[in-house]
Amino acid sequence: MKRVDLIKHLQEQGCELFREGGRHSVFLNPAKQRVTSVPRHREVNDILVRKICRDLEIQSPR
Repeated sequence: MKRVDLIKHLQEQGCELFREGGRHSVFLNPAKQRVTSVPRHREVNDILVRKICRDLEIQSPR
């Protein structure tokens, strides 16, 4: 999945950018108080996408 599509999905689910790290962006789900990092690659592996969504306790895309 493309990183821009993943970020768009996270924002649609109510997550917001918490901070920028060196090689990752850190996203926060304010409703659940959950935080996870998203790597800065053009493509993000589908398994990693599911893990990011599971960490934030939101629905996976598709």
